[in-house]
Amino acid sequence: MAVLIESMGKTMVRAIQFTGGTAILFAQTVLWAVVPPFRTRQIFEQMAKIGVESLPIATLTSFFIGVVIAFQSAYQMQRVNAEMYIPSLVVVSITREIGPVLTALVVAGRVGASIAAELGTMKVTEQIDALETLAANPVKYLVTPRFIALFTMLPLLTVYADFVGICGGYLVSVYKLGLSSALYIKMTFLPLALKDIFTGLFKTLIFASLIAIISCYEGMR
Repeated sequence: MAVLIESMGKTMVRAIQFTGGTAILFAQTVLWAVVPPFRTRQIFEQMAKIGVESLPIATLTSFFIGVVIAFQSAYQMQRVNAEMYIPSLVVVSITREIGPVLTALVVAGRVGASIAAELGTMKVTEQIDALETLAANPVKYLVTPRFIALFTMLPLLTVYADFVGICGGYLVSVYKLGLSSALYIKMTFLPLALKDIFTGLFKTLIFASLIAIISCYEGMR
């Protein structure tokens, strides 16, 4: 019993330390993000790594998500002769929920692990200590460019992934289910509201902040 209580206590302490550490790192990152000088070159380098290099896997994932949603919804829609509503189901589900979540998962798996490993290597080889010795703030130099890059590129990557997913649904609906191209386009934009798009993009900002802060925190530890 004592061992169990001790284990639970250690887990709670680690959880509190993690929450406090990430909260402090987030506050420091936001503060340094608005304080010059701005490391524009590093920010663009990170944007290329996070956004451009993630395009292939984001394309593959979102395309097949659109295909799967169209195929699976067709089984139910065909029973009630409602195939014309398949595009609406595809676009709303992708833009509001599936697109932002899956894109964030892809970026977290690819970019988050890369950031943690890169900063972890710098920590082990004492490069972060060297920055502090040279009076360079590690948060300003290492964390802030990655945070700004993720905060900028993840919404853009999500918009691209949403478009690719809709194209996947288009191929299935038009060439497999027999819908006309004009009907698919019409039923795609008819139910789509700005609220659906902004809801998904707002989620990506939260996901981007979590990925950047947690990855940098774990790496710098």
